[in-house]
Amino acid sequence: MSTVPRPEYPRPQFRREAWTNLNGGWRFAFDDGDVGLAEGWQNVTAAGLEGSSFDLSITVPFCYQSNLSGIGETAFHDVVWYARTFERPQADDERLLLHFGAVDYRATVWVNGSHVASHEGGHTPFCADVTFALREGENVLVVRAEDPSRDATIPRGKQYWKEESEGIFYTRTTGIWQTVWLEPVNRRRVGSLRLTPDVDRASLDVEARFEGFGPGMTLRLVVSFDGDEILDDRVAVTSPVVRRRLPLIRPGEAPDTPHLSRWPGANLWTPEEPNLYDLRLELLDAVGETLDSVDSYFGVRKIETRDGEVFLNNRPYYQRLVLDQGYFPDGILTAPADEDLRRDIELAKEMGFNGARKHQKVEDPRWLYWADTLGFLVWGEMANAYQYSDDSVRRITAEWQEAVRRDYNHPSIVAWVPMNESWGVPDLGTVPAQREHLLALYHLTRSLDGTRPVVSNDGWEHALTDLCNIHDYRDAGALAEAYATPGSSVAASPAGRRIYAPGHGYLGEPILVTEFGGIAFAGEEGGWGYSTVTDAGEFLGRYEAMIDALLACDPVRGFCYTQLTDVEQEVNGLLTYDRRPKADLERIRAITAKVRPKT
Repeated sequence: MSTVPRPEYPRPQFRREAWTNLNGGWRFAFDDGDVGLAEGWQNVTAAGLEGSSFDLSITVPFCYQSNLSGIGETAFHDVVWYARTFERPQADDERLLLHFGAVDYRATVWVNGSHVASHEGGHTPFCADVTFALREGENVLVVRAEDPSRDATIPRGKQYWKEESEGIFYTRTTGIWQTVWLEPVNRRRVGSLRLTPDVDRASLDVEARFEGFGPGMTLRLVVSFDGDEILDDRVAVTSPVVRRRLPLIRPGEAPDTPHLSRWPGANLWTPEEPNLYDLRLELLDAVGETLDSVDSYFGVRKIETRDGEVFLNNRPYYQRLVLDQGYFPDGILTAPADEDLRRDIELAKEMGFNGARKHQKVEDPRWLYWADTLGFLVWGEMANAYQYSDDSVRRITAEWQEAVRRDYNHPSIVAWVPMNESWGVPDLGTVPAQREHLLALYHLTRSLDGTRPVVSNDGWEHALTDLCNIHDYRDAGALAEAYATPGSSVAASPAGRRIYAPGHGYLGEPILVTEFGGIAFAGEEGGWGYSTVTDAGEFLGRYEAMIDALLACDPVRGFCYTQLTDVEQEVNGLLTYDRRPKADLERIRAITAKVRPKT
């Protein structure tokens, strides 16, 4: 096994061959008095690291609260510091980029005492060109992370603002929790890539942006499927942005069927057939020499809502989702290994689910890669704050834009959820500004991505929304009665909340019950669920009754069961926290995947 934790390439949809993983052992320090800046910790030298204020060791990318970090302390430490040395990669490229997958919550970064980056937002990546700060031989990288533990205006998701976990809130993640890495690049390179498939036209719209734009450059795009090259396209780069539509069927190619109804199109992506195309981009200079090469992939799929239905690739599609919070016993928000991310999806599919609502976490891109590859629908959800203020509005608006841009190219993502259960907007009924904030997030998300449905406030108190999602933890009988008709569905008031906020109402959106169940087993000491059973047999009976009730409700176009795994004291998972099944997976699958009765 590799001595470097999480050794896999961290950015699966924008890959370059040359890179250096900086995960592993770092020097570390708590700064409870917040004296590090004043004392110049950022200026530590390679020779001065031993015997410095960096008196602890930590294993990156695991937060200090986790066992895998080597520290495993859950007390509040709002300011922490990291340091390590690195050698400049031996490469002919002109620039060196330093990447952070995620640092919770505010990060400041120095190389050899020179400030190279600052970033606010605990779930999204950032990078810096550190070339100007490099020296020959050893270089010193220092990171200061600030994570105000009690600040409820920070988008924190399920990270609790008290030291001891309770209820639906869990251990915090402070500091670095995704891979840190170096990437040598050319001054002239591909800066970003946006891929928009078109099912109806069997094409792909490519938007590539460039750093160091100059005259005479050419962009080569090569599309392959299942090892066969489909297209080799070249376009002159005449501006810092190139937009190109690529056909995914060879022009003039004759179909192999005489029936027009089976005329060939693109190889579509679905959970049942997760077809993926490979895409290679090469940026060439005026004499045809390669300046930059990037490998990516994409899936051709279309998701839309109309007439009270959700359509996948122009066909009605019933979503059977499971709530997935993405916590791990030894890593907290960070999976111990890439295989753990893959296994969570495999286990969910084994139980008959075709997707997950990733709850209150912007997940590691590697998990999204496995969702793309294995065929698994994903609802991308923002981690929310809990108090409304000008700061909370600014913070969630900025970080949510970064999250949507980061994950736009993943075919598995079929919905965006910027807000959950009125968290951060607790006074929607009486404060118009909070309702406007919901509307603003909806329209902002639609402006960034017009290809996916957007949920304004998952659970209840919707403003304008593309899906009417409802959370209801009552029993099967209550579910059957509440969701028998569209009228009764939107008149329901689970948890005493109205389905729509004042000034808004049902406009025919698809109705989905996106939290229900939450069944715990008796005897799990210190844990809780929304209801309790004595054994696996009783659980299967109650689970089947709930699924049958929802499948029989004609207005309901999908569901999301709470939840995939136990998380700390919340023991209502289908699996234990360490991913052991609580009931027979084949029996769960038989229930989850039942065919809806005809109406």
